[in-house]
Amino acid sequence: MPVQKVNDSSDLDAKVPSHLHHSLLVSSHSVLAVFFLSFSEEDPLQRTAEHTSINVIFFGTLAKDFSQSARQGDVVLLADFTIKKSPSFLRDKLHPCQLEMDGKDDCVYVLFATIAVVKAKYTYVPLNNLKPKTVVNVYGVVTFFKQPFPSKGSDYCSTLKITDQSDVKVGCNIFSKKLEDHPVIFRVGDIIRLHRFKTEMFRDSMSLLNTYGWSTVTFDGTIDSPVVPHTSSKSFHFGESDIRTVQELRQWAANQSWISNDLTVSLSSVKPGMYFDLTCQLLAKAIMDSRCILLKVWDGTKCQHPLLNVAVASDALEGESTVAKDRMNLTANVLVYDNHLEVARDLKPGTFLCFYNLHALLQRAPDQLPDQLEHLSFHLHGGTSYGRGLRSLPAESPALQSLKSVLEKHVDLDEYDEVNDGTLLEIWYTPPEAVGWWRLFWFPISVQFLQTCEHNMRRLTLARVKRSTPPLLCHVQARVKKYNPQQLYQCLKLFCSNCKTMEDVPDDSAVAKVFRESAKDSQPCDEQWAATSSASSREPGRAISMHISRDMVGESTHMQLIFVEGTTLDEICVLSRDYKNLVPVRSVNGRMTLMDLTAPFLFSGDKRYYGCKQCSLNTFQNPVFAGVETWDEQAVAEALGVRLMQYRLLMQFELEDQTDTLEALLWENAERFFHVSAVDASGSQDLQDKIQTIMDTIQPPDSSLEERPWLDLCVSVYTVKDNDRNKVCYQITNTEIKEE
Repeated sequence: MPVQKVNDSSDLDAKVPSHLHHSLLVSSHSVLAVFFLSFSEEDPLQRTAEHTSINVIFFGTLAKDFSQSARQGDVVLLADFTIKKSPSFLRDKLHPCQLEMDGKDDCVYVLFATIAVVKAKYTYVPLNNLKPKTVVNVYGVVTFFKQPFPSKGSDYCSTLKITDQSDVKVGCNIFSKKLEDHPVIFRVGDIIRLHRFKTEMFRDSMSLLNTYGWSTVTFDGTIDSPVVPHTSSKSFHFGESDIRTVQELRQWAANQSWISNDLTVSLSSVKPGMYFDLTCQLLAKAIMDSRCILLKVWDGTKCQHPLLNVAVASDALEGESTVAKDRMNLTANVLVYDNHLEVARDLKPGTFLCFYNLHALLQRAPDQLPDQLEHLSFHLHGGTSYGRGLRSLPAESPALQSLKSVLEKHVDLDEYDEVNDGTLLEIWYTPPEAVGWWRLFWFPISVQFLQTCEHNMRRLTLARVKRSTPPLLCHVQARVKKYNPQQLYQCLKLFCSNCKTMEDVPDDSAVAKVFRESAKDSQPCDEQWAATSSASSREPGRAISMHISRDMVGESTHMQLIFVEGTTLDEICVLSRDYKNLVPVRSVNGRMTLMDLTAPFLFSGDKRYYGCKQCSLNTFQNPVFAGVETWDEQAVAEALGVRLMQYRLLMQFELEDQTDTLEALLWENAERFFHVSAVDASGSQDLQDKIQTIMDTIQPPDSSLEERPWLDLCVSVYTVKDNDRNKVCYQITNTEIKEE
């Protein structure tokens, strides 16, 4: 049998042929590998001693036997392998050779990890001694982190930054298909140990990336708390030296200024407009729709502002009744959106949670008068900016001890939570910031579809419309059988009126990549026509260059056109809150130029404006600024030689009546139909959710066709050229929604 199990080191010596020589290295499969070599020529492994990891490829029955016999951490001995050039060397940065085990004489000896681990020793590299393209083990204190989020591939990604006594900060990215494999980090100041991470240079800074056989262990960063490791690894080494290292890092971090910037606050300290972290207990939850979940939580403290309540049907609420706590202003209703739904769905009432980057907003209930006091609402917006997310906390977490003691003072409230259904009528309905208040009713809104055309003709059936000869404008009454796109953010398009190109709005990951590449390739700028200032970055030690055109500077802020260089997407979004008309640029040979038009060429408040790649002249080297009175997006585009792409709404409805079905576009009339401007919707979650609300009324989730409302529509029948043939098309026009 080519794979042989070995019980101990003496057994290993007895079974291995004595004529084989050996050397020690770590394989790419993350097992300690002892290779016994016999060469008549120069050993290529000796020429590349700096490479401590190598790929080993098993073939045939040897591959099957090895997978069944070896485990992570085992010591293995490989005999009579073949050395070949590694085809993945440039990609994985491992050894330029690889070992292939495919011959009849090849043999593998496996020494069990339970025996080998006693001798296991790990060397930890200080962060200021990291060298690129090496595999290392490190310890660090977490200075920033994001909860795992879906990457563009099939993995989840964790992003964090760490430091140690060297005061060097290093970024780290971890990719894994399973959420449970990611490190368990609760707050800034936690300690993390990383094994087998590859070092890389990114924008002149060192970064770490998990490689084969990686593992992480985390510890609470609180001084004097038990040194309890948190890890998903089934087996890991942890000894007295690790305890000493954790305690030393805790002591050092406690004296650092950045560790005191804890964003965790209690509800009693929350002020409107704050972004904060909240440690609390989940009382109940309810699924509002496919993109929003309500979490009713408390931390035992009373908020200084009246809290907005969200009413849901009693049978839709999972968990305990919170009526008594609601009346005492103790219950925070948190609306969770988008990428955070996966975590929120799995939470059970009674769980202790930590929200990161939670947003507090003042809002008015629908039955309130304009002069009445607004109430405080809480939203966990989509995305992962600034570490936004949520995580359940283990019962032994030190952060929970003070919380539990506060909650115990309110134990008597439970006896008042027994209420009948009539009590729910006393609770008002809540308008959350990100979804329009009408979406939170558990009954549908009432809408009417008005035909705004002037012609007066009898209504046609869909079958008659399909038999008609274009051009034709007619009235129909039908139900929506289906609509596309189902993900309504995809109905927002970019349209070039010059070349008639239509594109999807680029997602943030694609835009962020353009910013990263531009900043990486950017060079110092020596433009003479721009006055330069700087804005501080969220990352210490890095500055953002801001160039303000001299011709543009007026007495008011809105007359400034500001060119921003060396920023990330998140940072320019933050800057756009305070500055209008931000143009992201990069430097090439000392001169500023526009970035790839995959990214917006202009940021103005919450709105982003894109240019057409085919039609833009990009006369950035000689921009024309003089003689412009109002610097709107069109004027900026013309000055920069960019063909402005217009935001449009595009949907396709499959209509049905008793006679037939018909596919009709909602395009030129879409803004009037929804009473929503496409460009305003591009920067407003409220307006995007208003569209979703209307569509949920037209086609209620999980409804049958018979349950859907009849729509009175005006339909245009026309022809377009398609491969030299006339194709008959249908478009909804002259129709708008009247909300009641």
